[in-house]
Amino acid sequence: MKLLIVADLHYALPQFDWLLEAASRYDMVIVAGDLLDTASSVDPGAQIVVVLNYLKRIGQRTRLVVCSGNHDLDAMNPAGEKHADWMRAIGALAIPTDGDTVMVGQTMLSVCAWWDGAETQGAIATQLEAAAARPRDSWIWVYHAPPNDSPVSWSGYRHFGDNALTGWIARHKPDIVLSGHVHEAPFVRNGSWVDRIGETWLFNAGRQIGPVPASITIDLDRREAVWLSFEGAESIRLDAPLVRPIPPLTELPGWLPRAEAAVTA
Repeated sequence: MKLLIVADLHYALPQFDWLLEAASRYDMVIVAGDLLDTASSVDPGAQIVVVLNYLKRIGQRTRLVVCSGNHDLDAMNPAGEKHADWMRAIGALAIPTDGDTVMVGQTMLSVCAWWDGAETQGAIATQLEAAAARPRDSWIWVYHAPPNDSPVSWSGYRHFGDNALTGWIARHKPDIVLSGHVHEAPFVRNGSWVDRIGETWLFNAGRQIGPVPASITIDLDRREAVWLSFEGAESIRLDAPLVRPIPPLTELPGWLPRAEAAVTA
């Protein structure tokens, strides 16, 4: 199964256009939060309408999974916590989103909300505890913030990670955690697009400007992950230890779709 992972599109419509065009070349597209942009001059309600249209069209071309990020919060829950209420409209499109745990073959995906307080954080803990009891071959989490004190949460001057996530990883030991949130992590000294806690792989593609988002492609069958950005490409094996520094790829793998490979040309 071939996964395309992006995050932090922040209402960059050319990047949504690129994602729509690329989607059919993958078995699954995962958007790990921050689809909207609170700094945009476009009204949030209008952003939601446009983004939902993109997601509907992408979901018609391949499997799609979407979680919320901190820029996606548009309402208050009864506990007075901000949450992304519009994710319910994504769920109505039969797209797994906040609070869902789904099986794709023998791979289980848990899609987690951005939490703004104790009630939502507790709901995530309950979600993961229930999912942990389910049989599967592998377990992937989609969770906008990366774990704290990791290169994937390093901005260049401090970590912007989630300590609760770090604790849940230690407890449940998922195979892969897909995040975003810290745009600079793959591009700054001591940061990275990939890390490992025990046997859990951590990924954050980062954010770049322009019409093409930074992305990670994971081929679960080949046990390989490739990071693509305008700075170049890197690759790691999921069945081998993580060794730093990760050397740049001099030749992209043949299984990578050619349109994506052209990004670094």
